[in-house]
Amino acid sequence: MREELIVSGRNNPLIDPQLHIWHWEIPLYLFLGGLAAGVLFFAALYTIRNRENDYRTAVKIAPFVAPIALVIGLIALFLDLHHKLYFWRLYTTIKLESPMSWGAWTLMLVTPLSMLWCALHIKELFPKWDWKFDIIKDVLAFFDKHKKVLAWIMLISSAVLGIYTGILFSAFNARPLWNTSILGPLFLASGLSAGSAITIWLSKDHAEKKRFAQLDLMIIGVELFLIIHMFMGFLASSQVQIDAANLFLGGAYTAPFWIFVVILGMIVPAILEILELRKYKIPVVIPVVLVLFGSLMLRFIISYAGQASRWLY
Repeated sequence: MREELIVSGRNNPLIDPQLHIWHWEIPLYLFLGGLAAGVLFFAALYTIRNRENDYRTAVKIAPFVAPIALVIGLIALFLDLHHKLYFWRLYTTIKLESPMSWGAWTLMLVTPLSMLWCALHIKELFPKWDWKFDIIKDVLAFFDKHKKVLAWIMLISSAVLGIYTGILFSAFNARPLWNTSILGPLFLASGLSAGSAITIWLSKDHAEKKRFAQLDLMIIGVELFLIIHMFMGFLASSQVQIDAANLFLGGAYTAPFWIFVVILGMIVPAILEILELRKYKIPVVIPVVLVLFGSLMLRFIISYAGQASRWLY
């Protein structure tokens, strides 16, 4: 049995030596936020590039997933709050140094923006849809006329949202595993991969599926590079960060991370997508589900492992 003598005044219940307050709601919210960011990013990107007709699913159909994901994610986040009646106080101030403030205001922008984008393209799913009120039609006509401007706003805000899902952890420097700038780009890349997977799943156009399979392969390569770089940084750092890395290199989270995130969530879908590009018949649902599963598990494992990492030894 290991005995420890804690001499720090930081021995607070539920906080030290291990955090016990972030449960399933937070990683679920981060996954759904990253998924929405990835879908909206590609929709905006190909609108700006005038490729709406070439990538119709990415621009006009896949974005319908975004508001649903964001609403469910916000419900999960609300359930995690201990003082639910005071959530509105996040919107009474802007603190540039606070990730929570950035996230609250980014979601305040992205959520209605995603709904507006869906309203502009609702006839793609429901051809007989009629808004009935002229004022709604006039508002939508105005935004349709300035869709490029709207796309630029959505491109930037979705990128901020995707990075924020990782910065929410990395700004929490009391946990060595989270104290790395890699998490922002890693979570953004993971969200883009999930967004491309959704487009592949929903698209019926072979050229579009091929394009997004190629994009997903590149993004998976970036994810693997960032993961390797993250562990290299930990192993070249202080002892507490070496110990945090060891949670994945022989520790309690080794098998879940390397099996569920890296192998099943990245390597296997990458192999299947390569086979598909080489004309082999692969059921599209398999790599898509694996990518989404790996993206979800990345958030859960980083969340729980980060809470287990600590400075007190």
